[in-house]
Amino acid sequence: MTGVVRLKLYKGKIIVAGRKSPKSLYDPKLATMERDASRYNQTDATGFIRLNALRLKLRAQRPHEE
Repeated sequence: MTGVVRLKLYKGKIIVAGRKSPKSLYDPKLATMERDASRYNQTDATGFIRLNALRLKLRAQRPHEE
């Protein structure tokens, strides 16, 4: 691993305050949902939401096990 991690110490706890790496895979130009409409289309999320909700619906239909 390469990079820098900033930590904060507060009442006996360690909190990650930031991280930076020259080899990071995160690219803010690709992560945006507003700048370039051709990269992200909100209608693409509809299918994912329906598919993810399907498992919750099926679980709700099963008899509760206690």
